[in-house]
Amino acid sequence: MTIKSTHLQDTFLDQVSAENIAVSIYLLNGIKLQGHIESYDQYVIVLNGSAPQLIYKHAISTIVPSQKITLKGL
Repeated sequence: MTIKSTHLQDTFLDQVSAENIAVSIYLLNGIKLQGHIESYDQYVIVLNGSAPQLIYKHAISTIVPSQKITLKGL
């Protein structure tokens, strides 16, 4: 039997990335970054705004989508 484990953050990041929803990412030091999530893995997020940025997840406080979303598959 195969059990698929999906993490909530993966569901969220998949959806905002697939639907090309703009996000605001707040870092622990208070800096606000804006753009679209291009890709991500276990440790980083690639944000495409005015220029592509590689952001380490451990530096992120909050990710806020620009519009209301209903997470699919929950």
